[in-house]
Amino acid sequence: MSVTETETKKTGAQPEFVHDVMANVKAKNPSEPEFHQAVEEVVESLVVVLDRHPEYRSNKIIERIIEPERVIMFRVPWMDDQGEVQINRGFRIEMNSVIGPYKGGLRFHPSVNLGILKFLAFEQVFKNSLTTLPMGGGKGGSDFDPKGKSDNEVMRFCQSFMSELFRHIGPNTDIPAGDIGVGGREIGFLFGQYRKLRNEFTGVLTGKGINWGGSLIRPEATGYGAVYFAAEMLATRNETMEGKTCLVSGSGNVAQYTTEKILDLGGKVLTLSDSGGYIYDEEGIDREKLAFVMDLKNNRRGRIKEYVEKYPKAVFTPIDPAAESNPLWNHKADCAFPSATQNEVNLKDAQNLLDNGVYVVSEGANMPTTPDGVKLFLDKGILYGPGKAANAGGVAVSGLEMAQNSMRYSWTREEVDNRLRLIMKDIHASCVDAAGRFNYEGNYVNGANIAGFLKVADAMIDQGII
Repeated sequence: MSVTETETKKTGAQPEFVHDVMANVKAKNPSEPEFHQAVEEVVESLVVVLDRHPEYRSNKIIERIIEPERVIMFRVPWMDDQGEVQINRGFRIEMNSVIGPYKGGLRFHPSVNLGILKFLAFEQVFKNSLTTLPMGGGKGGSDFDPKGKSDNEVMRFCQSFMSELFRHIGPNTDIPAGDIGVGGREIGFLFGQYRKLRNEFTGVLTGKGINWGGSLIRPEATGYGAVYFAAEMLATRNETMEGKTCLVSGSGNVAQYTTEKILDLGGKVLTLSDSGGYIYDEEGIDREKLAFVMDLKNNRRGRIKEYVEKYPKAVFTPIDPAAESNPLWNHKADCAFPSATQNEVNLKDAQNLLDNGVYVVSEGANMPTTPDGVKLFLDKGILYGPGKAANAGGVAVSGLEMAQNSMRYSWTREEVDNRLRLIMKDIHASCVDAAGRFNYEGNYVNGANIAGFLKVADAMIDQGII
């Protein structure tokens, strides 16, 4: 181990290289805190790798991997049901295509901005690398909010959005998928417009309907994968999900299928949430209750507080924006699955989880834990699966959908689910192996960052300075 490695591990100090990189990133990308946060976590993990492999420094791999290959930003005009013209902003960040075409979701949410999408695209590069599938990293979306909009309004927006995006994507160039605010309805409208504009039927989007090129298990994949990853972590301690009590945040696609797979493996889910608050059901959210939530959120597009009207023994707690912590994370449990959005678990929340007996955290959302919360989990030695590893199941099955589209063939539900489980097992093994090789045993954060980086970095060197 080098002097730099030793000093960093003993003191926790930030090496000069990391300091210089971050100073440059912040100067070039002001007012993008989420992007700064994502880059800093990865670069700090890689100090040891760079010490052992000077070729990565001499080829400026870090500096190059931080810069998107292409940033596309455009206006999206559309007309609402009252005949008023609305204007939103659209984005696509094509981050890195060295191991395959750009792959990553589209997010429709008022919080979307350039910095958030750059953070997501940056994370996507390493996540996709971990899947072992040939996919680069990208991300996109808009500050459009589909919540409260009619189907016709969503359709008109999606058609306008795709009328610009179609120029920049393709089955061998960039294959978007869904993310927050972009589900089956939105993918359908986007794909229909792409097909019309290009006059071709290709696998340019994933998350498509089963009847027109979609893959079985794709909607379930992120949630299922997060639970499979938790099960792999538990297996290192000769435990299973059987009998584990779990806290889950969110109530969308990821949270729903996280809950379903926890039930499949014998666990018990106590919580779900949305932007209005969360429900706590001490009896557990069983399959009947989960079916109610799926209908509520997917079909009726209602709010999670309606759960307590149907099941009055549950308790709904509205969100308090001024609170220093989220009470959802302050219940007795064994496992936590943050599945809502970035930075939803702060230091106080992380401490509450530990104080309540939680020793497994598997992230279904992207970067849902703040840096000080992550540090606490690592310091305490719990089983902590970071998002880029634990939630890689979604993009993994997107890759399997791409493969099926290329073959004009569909695999069975059991075949796709089995492939997903094996991919998550491989991702877990890659994280453990990389962490062990660089003296970070048990640290899934560094293991995931290193394993994802090495494949991309070696490919960048092979392909020259481009």
